[in-house]
Amino acid sequence: MGQSLNLKSKNGFRLIQAIAVILGMERSDIPRLEIESFAEVNYKIPFLNVQHYPLDANYFSIQNRENYPVVDYISPNRRQFFKIFHMTAGTGILTVGLHQYELRSGDIAFLHPDEIMSWQTTSEETGGHFCLLHPGYFKNEADHVLQILRNYPYFKASKAVIQLTENQSDAVNRSFESIMTEEVSDNEDKKQAISLHLQLILLEAQRAGKNLADQKVPEKYGYIYGFLSLLESAFQVQGQNDAVKLKTAAEFAEQLHVHPNYLNALVKEHTGKTLREHIQERLMYEAKALLIQTDWDISDISYGLGFSGHAAFTSFFKKKENISPSSFRKISSGQTNR
Repeated sequence: MGQSLNLKSKNGFRLIQAIAVILGMERSDIPRLEIESFAEVNYKIPFLNVQHYPLDANYFSIQNRENYPVVDYISPNRRQFFKIFHMTAGTGILTVGLHQYELRSGDIAFLHPDEIMSWQTTSEETGGHFCLLHPGYFKNEADHVLQILRNYPYFKASKAVIQLTENQSDAVNRSFESIMTEEVSDNEDKKQAISLHLQLILLEAQRAGKNLADQKVPEKYGYIYGFLSLLESAFQVQGQNDAVKLKTAAEFAEQLHVHPNYLNALVKEHTGKTLREHIQERLMYEAKALLIQTDWDISDISYGLGFSGHAAFTSFFKKKENISPSSFRKISSGQTNR
């Protein structure tokens, strides 16, 4: 694996500054940056680590970006979470669906559960907050907040990033700080308080919102996005009569109308893993999810994931995890019930 250029070094910053001068970037609107040209200049590939949401993720999570490790990643695993993040320091490249944005201090982004997103850090400095919100968090107690999220105009790839004024950014930051305080409190009405502060954040962003022009990503990234999108949808087994339809690299390539070898090389180049590795990783993730989150028989899970039978699935699972599916379920159930 080649050595990656350290964007956090002085040379890295000088290179980015030089590129900005050459391209004549201005801050009048939220700029977009072609991910292909950015990667060719600033990275030695692979540069995107594929991350999946933890299977035991809480319905609500909020973090201070200063205390959270900043990494470059792509997240195809959607699992119903809305994500909002606000920057008070630092820069980075956000890709939402097939749209890219260059983020700086004062920007706020809204990510819908159905969108694949990626993040590339372009500065050493970082600041702000982000939160993950599952629809189930407000169920029954604040259904109106869930409806606001679902109807909010900026949870769309082409409108995902908003530039706030300094006063608006300060107000949003205070609301995030208040949410963090409430989240760790013992207040019985803390969920109500969180929902009120969340609505204030949405209101401030909507007041400042602009309709941003639509711009597609380069063809190469489009293929990577297409593969990860197909992979995610193919492995979401919703019922016991469902079965995975796409299982091989050739089948995915056929859906994207591209040669398997080209797609494999492209995905390997930009993520560090082959198509087969991605498919098997996603297969294991779904297997674990079904073992933990359902009471299906192992045979039903085997069928849903496209295996010929119980024995084939058990052999695959044990080879990857050094434990049988039934033992994994038993251990996970014990941890969940603690």
